[in-house]
Amino acid sequence: MKNKVLVLGCGNLLFGDDGFGPAFVDYFNLHFKDKLSSDAQVVDVGTSVRDYLFDILLMQDKPKKIIIVDAHTGDYKPGEILEIDLDQISPKKISDFSLHQFPTINLLKELKQNTSVEVKVFVCQTEFVPDEVSPGLSDSVKKAIPKMCEIILKECEV
Repeated sequence: MKNKVLVLGCGNLLFGDDGFGPAFVDYFNLHFKDKLSSDAQVVDVGTSVRDYLFDILLMQDKPKKIIIVDAHTGDYKPGEILEIDLDQISPKKISDFSLHQFPTINLLKELKQNTSVEVKVFVCQTEFVPDEVSPGLSDSVKKAIPKMCEIILKECEV
C-alpha cells in the first residue's frame, strides 16, 4: 500500500441513493482530485468493500487511515452528512450488498482495534432506496456530494 490515506466509496448504483458512495467518487475525481495529496487515493469499491478490507488486513504495509463513504438509512434529514462511529453501526443483516452488516463491520473493527490504521466512516442519509433496480440519486442526496467532497478532502490531509 503506497497511500497513507485510502478513501473507499461504497454502494450500489442500481439502487437509488445506495449509489451515493460511487457517485461521490466520480464527482470527487472529476472536481477535487487535483487538490488531493499524492499520499491519498479515492476508490470506488461498489459492493466489493469486503474484498478490499480483507486484502488490507493481510497487507504488511497498511494505510495510516481508511475512510469509508457510504449511504445511510436512518432517521436523519435526507442529504444530511454524518460521521458515525463503528460501534453505532448495527450488526444486523440488511441485504447481501450492504456495508452495514457482518463481516464488513467485523473487518473494519478489526482494522481499528488490532492495527495502527485509523478508520473513519462518513455517510449521507438516504431519501429513497428502492426494493428493485432503480438507478439514480434523489436530488437531496445529489446535492450532498460536493459537501462530502470538501469533508473528505480535509480528512485526507496528512
